[in-house]
Formats: sequence, structure tokens, C-alpha cells
Amino acid sequence: MIRVLFVCLGNICRSPMAEAVFAHLVAQAGLSEHFQIDSCGTSDYHQGDQAHSGTLKVLAQHGIDYHGRSRPLTPQDLAQFDYVLAMDQSNLTHIQRLAGGDQAKIILFLNEAYQLKTVDRLEVPDPYYTGGFERVYQLVYRGSEALLTRIRQDHQI
Repeated sequence: MIRVLFVCLGNICRSPMAEAVFAHLVAQAGLSEHFQIDSCGTSDYHQGDQAHSGTLKVLAQHGIDYHGRSRPLTPQDLAQFDYVLAMDQSNLTHIQRLAGGDQAKIILFLNEAYQLKTVDRLEVPDPYYTGGFERVYQLVYRGSEALLTRIRQDHQI
């Protein structure tokens, strides 16, 4: 089982969108049985809340369903997940501080897509205050494609 965790600040905009898009791509590839996919936040501001209406709306427009609830990152997550993907540098720093030693599996979500030049940035902007959910979706989609390709190569699936 390959365990993938997406992390943003509140776990209502970016990381649930990434969780949903990545799970959608995994399912389309017929690989769902190989993956455990989840998301969480570095804060507990929205614990138990459903995803932001902007996230849910853009996912629905792209034919992707999502019913997850916000939860905070735990030390157990860092022990359990094989890939821990931060949406921006601030969240990456927070996760690394919590992780302590082994940080090889903790990276910026868009890192692979950026290296492949399918995106022009390393951070997924937070649409909570500014909107821009469709732009975030496009970044998340490209990031998810690149991540899935990398994981398939790493695990030969």
C-alpha cells in the first residue's frame, strides 16, 4: 500500500482538492487498490468542517466528488504516510519541524511538476481569501499527474 498525504493550512481548500484530484487520477489508472490517500491541515482551525464551497464547486465542475472532513496533521501521520506533500513553504516548514529526523518523504507538492516544467511555481496559492479556485485546480491537476507518474516509476506499478 502506497500512502499519500496532502497538507495545507486549514485542510478545506488546497489539500482536499489535491486529495480528490489525485484519487480521481489513481482511479482512472485502475490503481486504487495500491493507494491510501488522505489530506490534513497544519492547523485545527476547521477541524470537522467539509471542504470550502469553492473547492467543492470546482471539483464538481470537473466531475470529481469529495466528502472528506478537515482534520489536523498528527505525528502518527508522519510515521504512517510514504509521501507527505505540502502545498507551500510555510506548511512544509511546519511539517518538517513536527517530523524532526526523517524528512526525505516530506516535499512540496508541486516539486515534480515544476521539475517537469508543467507548472511555473513551487507553491499552490491559498484561494481561501482571494478566490482563484479554478487556477488552483489547474495547478493541483498538473501536480497530481506528475506525482502519480513519479510514484508509478518509484514503485513500478
